[in-house]
Amino acid sequence: MKYYLIAGEASGDLHGANLMAALKKEDPGASFRYFGGDKMKAEGGELVLHISGMAFMGFVEVITNLNTIAKNLKLAKKDLLAYQPDVLILVDFPGFNLQVAGFAKAHKIPVFYYISPKVWAWNQKRVLRIKRLVDRMFCILPFEVDFYRKWGMEVDYIGNPLLDAIASHVPQQNFREENKLEGHPVIALLPGSRKQEISRILPDMIGAARQFPGYRPVIAGAPNFNREYYLQYMGDASIPVVFDHTYDLLSHAECALVTSGTATLETALLKVPQVVVYKGNSLTIGIARFLIRTRFISLVNLIMDREVVKELIQGDCNPSAIAAEMKKLLKNEPSRIKMLAEYKELANLMGKPGASAHAATLMAQYLAK
Repeated sequence: MKYYLIAGEASGDLHGANLMAALKKEDPGASFRYFGGDKMKAEGGELVLHISGMAFMGFVEVITNLNTIAKNLKLAKKDLLAYQPDVLILVDFPGFNLQVAGFAKAHKIPVFYYISPKVWAWNQKRVLRIKRLVDRMFCILPFEVDFYRKWGMEVDYIGNPLLDAIASHVPQQNFREENKLEGHPVIALLPGSRKQEISRILPDMIGAARQFPGYRPVIAGAPNFNREYYLQYMGDASIPVVFDHTYDLLSHAECALVTSGTATLETALLKVPQVVVYKGNSLTIGIARFLIRTRFISLVNLIMDREVVKELIQGDCNPSAIAAEMKKLLKNEPSRIKMLAEYKELANLMGKPGASAHAATLMAQYLAK
């Protein structure tokens, strides 16, 4: 069968790639065309547009990039129509993907949505639009099943694909030696994968980490940037940047500073104590605070429905506040021990690996009908 996938950011690229690998096992004759990143490209098929030209987060940031988004949307529609896939598989990225879903539906192309938009966070009536445009929804958070059911929509819960990615990870041998990290405990800095996030958050992360001279901060670099890009935010500090080995970095870290997003859940599943931070455009954050109805921003806290990891947002995201929370997570501090215990509870809630395979099996069954 012919599959067309659209992912718009780094996490979507990861999940899209794992799903492609699983679909190939279900359907040896599968062919792919997609918007995605390097991980999806490694699975084969034809890359139409790279995520580096797509990921704009925040109301203000989206508005200032409307022309680029419009061009990307035009390309997606034209290319989708030319390819005529058996199914369109959308991976999160709702602002863009729901527009493509409407176009596909109008042209009688089946639409599967893999990883639900966070409609439970704000403007929940978007579910009504999803019901019209999406043929099957595949969710990765347990509470989403009940949420959709309240709106009269049955969805499939397939587990969480991050468990697949972690389970399939092959540790890099001699990671510390190859990155010259011997002799010091490591603090992992995960500043996100978007320019706006990195420019606003990385300097605060570095400022906090420098207050712990006995530790070695290391930046997890996003695949769409190079080391030179990160240098502008380091000042006079000399900090290693590790690319394509975030799981290895976390495996060797005593604690982590993590920009809110998928990485917060990855960090927790890898059992690394963390401080979650976020800082955005002030107008964007103001609008978000007005619209969003959830108590938390990190996936860890949302899934557990209580504060497990500390969240420092906007004005609270500064070197002093971050350092104060970091201090609680080092060595055998009570907060560290408590967080690690709660991570075990989180892992039990998340279940076992196999989400990508489960989703691929269900997709094949639905398409066969």
